[in-house]
Amino acid sequence: MAEEQELIARLEARVLWLTLNRPDRRNALSPTLYEALLDALASAGRDPGVGAVVLSGAGPAFCAGGDVARMNRHAETPTLSCAERIAAMRARTRIVEHLHGMPKPTIAMIRGAAVGAGLSLALACDLRYGDDSARLRTGFANVGVPGDFGGHYFLPRIVGPAKARELYLRSPLLSANEALGLGLLNGVFSVQQLAPEVADIAGDLARGPQPAIGHIKANLNDAPALSLADVLDRECARHVECVDSPDHKEAVRAFMEKRPPVFQHSREAAAGPGAQRHPSSSKES
Repeated sequence: MAEEQELIARLEARVLWLTLNRPDRRNALSPTLYEALLDALASAGRDPGVGAVVLSGAGPAFCAGGDVARMNRHAETPTLSCAERIAAMRARTRIVEHLHGMPKPTIAMIRGAAVGAGLSLALACDLRYGDDSARLRTGFANVGVPGDFGGHYFLPRIVGPAKARELYLRSPLLSANEALGLGLLNGVFSVQQLAPEVADIAGDLARGPQPAIGHIKANLNDAPALSLADVLDRECARHVECVDSPDHKEAVRAFMEKRPPVFQHSREAAAGPGAQRHPSSSKES
């Protein structure tokens, strides 16, 4: 029997669905899963056939973070130096750089637990949606570590610095509605409606004007670290670039003709098959 793939990738209608597939471990992150996820995200960022990415977990959990059983084995018999372990961890954290920085919208679809590095993965996405079972927790203090995968970067920007300190230091378990109230989730749906709703949202984004969406994301990512003058410089350059694009011209024509626009990549997708495998695919989620 073939070994179960730890990451399932499926490309459908320009949406790349990435499913963490270790349900027996609540999708805890393993070396194999780190590598597969990093490769899939790097490929998606370059692939013009991908218009949006949805990250989810198989079974009843999104991601429980690092595999504590594996941590225990390595704590007992460390095989790498401290410097080597730091370098290996930093290489893995490029995952969140891709989720945050790629010029395509990224969405976390959360069922059950999103804890520790699993929560950090969700925070790195542009949008987060959960069902009623979603439970969010920083969780790092509970296992005696400060945390990784960019949570200290993303969490204060989403909930504010004071609330982020509370969530890290006290590590409360947040219900779906509590997370929604803090802005950690953009929406909460029923168990039955979560996947269809996320599919609709991701599909709308994937069919949208890709250069403009990529530049919107870049502007939002750049703005917190720049002066107003620098933000205005980048906005102007990116805006003028898009004014000359086929998508902008199509949007103007559609407005004048009182019809929905059909953007360039939407047209290409309509001419081809409705669903196809991504190069990193194994089987459907």
